[in-house]
Amino acid sequence: MLKMNSDLALLAPAKPFSAHLPIQFEGVHLSFGKHSIFSDLNLSIDGTGITAIMGPNGAGKSLILRLLADLIKPNKGCIHFNGLNQVPNEQIGFVFQRPVLLRRSVQDNLLHALAIAGVARGQRPFHADALLELGGMQHLAKSPARKLSGGEQQRLTLLRALAAKPGLLVLDEPSASLDPQATALIENIVLRASQCGVKVIVVTHDQGQASRLADEVIFVHKGRVHAIQATDEFLRTPASREAKAYLAGELLI
Repeated sequence: MLKMNSDLALLAPAKPFSAHLPIQFEGVHLSFGKHSIFSDLNLSIDGTGITAIMGPNGAGKSLILRLLADLIKPNKGCIHFNGLNQVPNEQIGFVFQRPVLLRRSVQDNLLHALAIAGVARGQRPFHADALLELGGMQHLAKSPARKLSGGEQQRLTLLRALAAKPGLLVLDEPSASLDPQATALIENIVLRASQCGVKVIVVTHDQGQASRLADEVIFVHKGRVHAIQATDEFLRTPASREAKAYLAGELLI
């Protein structure tokens, strides 16, 4: 892996988020047809560190990420980033649960991402090599991206998201169905990015992952925020009955 000073040059956000200005959802309403997902959602997320969003299936976790990334629009209300009503797309790196990669080599996927990010042509190979080293994928540089294992594809997707030096990295269950080794490699990259100043928001069902990564947990159920707590506190003494039931493995209906 890269030494930390190399990580700083590689991963430090081009425009870091302010520690003093949280990400805020104000009066957000979201519905699809007659089905209401969020009704007057008000939420404040720390502008630094790693935030985990947890909750049962259908709670609205992934939709919060999509609202953040401007992939969907609220019917009403607004979301503020660093005092702005909308974060510029180039400041967000998004990693979906299922990797989406170009029909190119691993290296060419990264070079393409660097080109879109505006990195000078002569600098792209150096940046790509550094990203490959960060992900432990140097030996796979010339391999077809779509022929990689599931864990390798997800790692490449994460590296590609970081190529633009985003201020905000959002991850939708990035290690779902992956083995422990693949999960550990992804978590290491996420931790490195956070240490270099990238704000990370991750949706996860894995209590162990939340414990290893997150500074705070937001617990969501039926489109409502039931708890926002420091991770250790949430896992030890959840602030709501619903969160306690979720952590105990009970079915929430």
